[in-house]
Amino acid sequence: MSDKPNIILINCDDLGYGDLGCYGSVVNKTPHIDSLAEEGILFTDFYSASPVCSPSRGALMTGCYPKRIGFEDFDGGVVLFPGHGIGLNPTEFTIPKMLRQIGYTSMIIGKWHCGDQEEFLPLLYGFDRYYGLPYSNDMGRQKRTFGTQEELDKRYPPLPLLYNDKVIQEQPDQAALIERYVEHAVMFIRENKENPFFLYFAPLQVHLPLYAPKRFLDESVNGDYGACVAAVDWALGALVHELKAHGLYENTLLVFTSDNGARGDYGGSNGPLRGRKGNTYEGGMRGPCIMTWKNKIKGGRKCSRIASNIDFLATFASLCGGELPEDRIIDSTDLTPLLFDTKAKDFMRQSMPYYSRGSLEAVRVGKWKLHFRKGESIINELYNLEEDMGEKNNCYDRYPDVVERLRSFAGKCIKDLGDAASGIPGENVREIGRVPNPKMLTTYDPNHPYIIALYDKTETG
Repeated sequence: MSDKPNIILINCDDLGYGDLGCYGSVVNKTPHIDSLAEEGILFTDFYSASPVCSPSRGALMTGCYPKRIGFEDFDGGVVLFPGHGIGLNPTEFTIPKMLRQIGYTSMIIGKWHCGDQEEFLPLLYGFDRYYGLPYSNDMGRQKRTFGTQEELDKRYPPLPLLYNDKVIQEQPDQAALIERYVEHAVMFIRENKENPFFLYFAPLQVHLPLYAPKRFLDESVNGDYGACVAAVDWALGALVHELKAHGLYENTLLVFTSDNGARGDYGGSNGPLRGRKGNTYEGGMRGPCIMTWKNKIKGGRKCSRIASNIDFLATFASLCGGELPEDRIIDSTDLTPLLFDTKAKDFMRQSMPYYSRGSLEAVRVGKWKLHFRKGESIINELYNLEEDMGEKNNCYDRYPDVVERLRSFAGKCIKDLGDAASGIPGENVREIGRVPNPKMLTTYDPNHPYIIALYDKTETG
């Protein structure tokens, strides 16, 4: 067994702040996730770097704000779509690249969504193995309520399941994927039990359309959504069981989080938070995060300090003995003072910018959050998040000094990272990856025996 810790990072899709028992849900069954929280640290003020998936996932991988890496506005698109000629720049430094330098083997299972061209697939970013979907599970062939059939055939080819860089199945049964993902995760753990490994487990749940194995559907009191949450909980339990069976549990850091907030419908919940996936109120970017390392991280704690998914890179480097590059700006902050010191005197993150589609819409500094834009609208809203996490009581006019201080911070963010709304490019940003003549991974063949059952749901987003 290695003296370096193994790392398993579970990054759910659209799972909200109020979707887990340990975060207050009374309708979703999450015993394994709740147990993880009891044995580790639960973050109450944890942020994804974006309210939508592609920029959030690119930021997680690189430890950088999406604007820093040009990964915020996709030629007018909110996220990446099949056949897009853009993706995460392969020159970016990533978590698996860092870990490879110190002897780790890495695998990604599930959703990638940082580019589907051969130049942007996971093996080029430090992963040794990949099994999963290259983008969202609603981007395959299913019933839709918009567009002509010709338009849909062109934009939404059959959903590809990849192994490494090859398509191994078109239109896989989504209800069965969580079990197939766990099967591959178990094999990966067994094959690497003597050496340090990094497993990035990114299930399709709870993104629309909602699919889960029938046994979870039968037990759910929250419809398909509750079944999907239960399926993720089961998957975590299966991975923990496997770690314990091989004596690896006490040498493994487990991280459980989500790429952005819940939609807030179809059974999802952001709990007491205002807003939803896609916007910059708290419900769009503030979500669950639990970190557990048996006998290393003191269990049963809640942390109310500001933290983000971009902080995983520096944290993993600190825990594993990795090094970060000095030839570029990395925004990641080491979370280990929070993990091991309840006073956290050395933790430095005090702020969070809230970008949407390349435009800065809000900033948080300490307990204060200032909103000044929503899409094309100018707004003036100030909230004390320590007292008003639901952003219900606008105190903008009561604290002009706080407003001025946060506007000053916003100005620094815009100078550094840019702002699409004001046409400012930013002084310290890098280019997104681009390729000419992009191709789809799959094309629709009317004579192919696709899984017809997958066409019965129309939900997207």
